[in-house]
Amino acid sequence: MHQPDSAHRHPYTALTPDVVQDALASVGLWGDGRLAALNSFENRVYQVHLEDPFEGHNQVVVKFYRPDRWSDGQIAEEHAFAMALQAAEIPVVAPLVVQGQTLHHFGGFAFAVSPRRGGRRPELEDFEVLEWIGRFLGRIHTVGAAAPFAHRPPLDAAHFAHEPRDWLMAHQMVAPEVRTAWASALAEALAIIESHPVLSGNSTVGDGINRLRLHGDCHPGNILWTPQGQPEPGPHFVDLDDARTGPAVQDFWMLLSGDRRQQNQQLGALLDGYEQFRDFDRRELALIEPLRTLRLIHYSAWLARRWDDPAFPINFPWFGTRDYWQGQVDMLVEQIGVVSRKITPVEESSDVQHI
Repeated sequence: MHQPDSAHRHPYTALTPDVVQDALASVGLWGDGRLAALNSFENRVYQVHLEDPFEGHNQVVVKFYRPDRWSDGQIAEEHAFAMALQAAEIPVVAPLVVQGQTLHHFGGFAFAVSPRRGGRRPELEDFEVLEWIGRFLGRIHTVGAAAPFAHRPPLDAAHFAHEPRDWLMAHQMVAPEVRTAWASALAEALAIIESHPVLSGNSTVGDGINRLRLHGDCHPGNILWTPQGQPEPGPHFVDLDDARTGPAVQDFWMLLSGDRRQQNQQLGALLDGYEQFRDFDRRELALIEPLRTLRLIHYSAWLARRWDDPAFPINFPWFGTRDYWQGQVDMLVEQIGVVSRKITPVEESSDVQHI
C-alpha cells in the first residue's frame, strides 16, 4: 500500500491538551485541568472537568470533528436532528447550546460540547432490552421521517461503493496481486445491490421503500445502557456523526449477532418494540445483506483515507497487506452468494468491523 509522506503532519497532531482547554475557554467554559481522551477514531473526543458547572454539568464531552470530512452545514444538520430527537423526549445525547450555538470553531477545528453520559453496553441477549431499544428506534424514525436532510449525503451505492472504489483504485491502495479479483467481485456485488432501487441512488426509480433520517451507525457501542434503579434507566443513543438518509433497517442490522436463528429472534424483539410506534416494511429485510456489503466496501476506503492520521497505523497494522485485501475478496465473494439468493430472513453475519 502507498505510504504517506512521513514529514506530513496530520491536523490532529496540533490538538494538544492546551488547545482543547483553550477551545473550551473560547466559549466561556473553563476546564480544571483534568482531561481524558475517549475512544474515537473518526473524531477526537475528550472528557473535561469544569471549574464551574455549566447548566448543572460538572463534566462535559468535547468533540473535535475530523477536518474536511463534514461541512458546517452538514454538522448543523446532525445537531438539528439530535435537538429534534431530544425535544421529542427521546434519550439522545445532543450537543449543548453554548453562547447561543452548538457548533464552534477554534484553531482550525470545528467542535461541539455535550453533557457527559455514563452507561454500559446493552445486553443484547436480553429480549426485553432489545424491545426497549426497538421502541426508541421507532420514535427516532418517526422524527427522522418528518423532514429530509438537505446537505448530508444518502446511504446508497454511489456513496458507499462507487466513490470509495474509485478513490481506492485511483490511489493504488488495493494490493496489486488481488486488485483485479477485488474489482471483479465488487462489480458483481454492486450489480446485485443496485437491483434494489432504494440503494441504487436512482431517485427516479421507486420501490415504495421509504427513506428517512437515520442514526446511521447504530451498533452496540453507540448505545449506553443505564440499569433499572438508576436515574433515566434504559438506552441512551450517542454519536449521530454518521446520520444519513436511508432505509429504516440500517439502524437494525448492526444490533444482530449469532447464527440465523439467533438473529431472527433478536430482530423479532426489536420489531416488537419498534411497531408499537411505527410500522416496519418487511421488504426491507432483503436489504440487510446488501447494506452489510456496502459497509464492507466503505470500511476499506475509510481506513485508507485516514492512514496519515497517526492513530490508524498503530491501531490497524494489518490494513493494506496482501492478506488483508485477499480477505476482502473472500468476504465479497461470500456476500455475493448471500445477496444473490435474496434471502429475506437474516443470514449469519460476516465480520464487518464497526467504524
